Amino acid sequence: MAETVRAPSSDAAPAGARHRWLAMAVLLVAGFMNLVDVTIVNVALPSIEADFNATASQIEWVVAVYILVFALCLIPGGRFGDMLGRRTMFIAGVMLFTFGSALCGLAPDIAWLVGARVVQGVGGAIMIPQTLALVPALFPPAERGAAFALFGLSAGLASVSGPLLGGVLIGADLWGLGWRPIFLVNIPVGVLAVLLALRFLPRVARRADVGIDTVGILLAGAALLMVVFPLIEGRSLGWPLWCFGLMVLSVPVAGAFVAWQRRQGRLGRPELLPAALLANRSYLVGVGLTAVLFSGIPGFFLILALFLQNGFGLTPLQSGVTTVPFSGGVLLASVIAGRLGNRFLRQRITAGASMLSLGMIWLMVQVLGVGDTVQGITYLPALTLAGIGLGTAISPLFNTVLASVSGADSGGASGALQAFQQVGGALGIAIVGQVFFSRLDGGAVNGSVAAQAAYASAFTTALVYPVLSFGALAVLVWLLPAPRPVTPAGFQASR
Repeated sequence: MAETVRAPSSDAAPAGARHRWLAMAVLLVAGFMNLVDVTIVNVALPSIEADFNATASQIEWVVAVYILVFALCLIPGGRFGDMLGRRTMFIAGVMLFTFGSALCGLAPDIAWLVGARVVQGVGGAIMIPQTLALVPALFPPAERGAAFALFGLSAGLASVSGPLLGGVLIGADLWGLGWRPIFLVNIPVGVLAVLLALRFLPRVARRADVGIDTVGILLAGAALLMVVFPLIEGRSLGWPLWCFGLMVLSVPVAGAFVAWQRRQGRLGRPELLPAALLANRSYLVGVGLTAVLFSGIPGFFLILALFLQNGFGLTPLQSGVTTVPFSGGVLLASVIAGRLGNRFLRQRITAGASMLSLGMIWLMVQVLGVGDTVQGITYLPALTLAGIGLGTAISPLFNTVLASVSGADSGGASGALQAFQQVGGALGIAIVGQVFFSRLDGGAVNGSVAAQAAYASAFTTALVYPVLSFGALAVLVWLLPAPRPVTPAGFQASR
């Protein structure tokens, strides 16, 4: 039986968790499963598109809906852990994520798959906040640094192995299932994680003083959908006036969200985003810049997979191998960033964002000169440079943003920062996808010379947005005040 413990103070050792490293392994497996799922799907998109004869907007939704739902449910997921128990919500999240994975793998059509990705997103948002929050209940202070470092290592390995695993599973065509095993593989892993969690994870005392801001969640979700939905669907619908009307209406809805959060703060009621953070200009600018950074990443991998597989006929495995240098660069730079600590934060952000932008420009130049075939090795230097840039920028950007937040708000600020990271990703998919598919000649036959030229043109045109967004970050980060040294305990970035 799992032992009930109280969450320890910063200088206390946990009162239970005799098998803490086994429990830690369970948390790492769950986090790894979620991160692999994020990266593995990109490799499968062309296969899914062909299997379901899906439209461009439907393919975008397969990726964007997971990120959007994950972002909206991330903070409430953490609050539910406080209210109902971290262990209970971790197990519930893993079960829901696993069930969503099964629904994805059994999807009979694209609409079912998109709906199943919603279930996955909710499960992931419930599961992930508990993984970090359970560490203090498992480890004494002297061991927590090593435990948190394992999350970073796991994230790096997931980003590298995800595209490769996806390519191998799709290429193997297990039992004639094509792309479906990329989701079905989560079922045995999830079941094992639940069984081990029931045995080894401790029960942490619940907090009766925590509530959920339901109205805030609904307002935030409505404002985001009013922007993302028109950007993804507008092109296929012929850009009717109501698409522009929705985007305009998102502004007053966002204003209503801010007003509601301030009201909740005045009345001492639960807030989705603490009112103190809304009054913190440096923090708001920082989360905006974080969204800008991550708006250029998921959309890039979406169009890269389509460019390589649909445009030039690479297999899913070849496509996955092509992206590995980017993930390797992120992992390498993250290790170096850990050694630099909190020194030269804004300088490192500028350097990282500049390398990202230059890597994308290099890639654009290479693609502009492409012939009738592509070799993944050709793009290794540019992708490696871009990956090193992302790994260089992430850690100092998070530290800089959180440096302006008081200790009392650090937990909420970290959760909101991760949520804005995901929001940026969803918006970026909508923007990059809109440019890519608008430029692409839909009448071109995959693999033909006309299709190759069309995909190359669409890819390079869509890359303009990431180039500009990363370049803007390199300059705009200097609007933030010089940060004081800070290390956000228990905070983990995900690509």
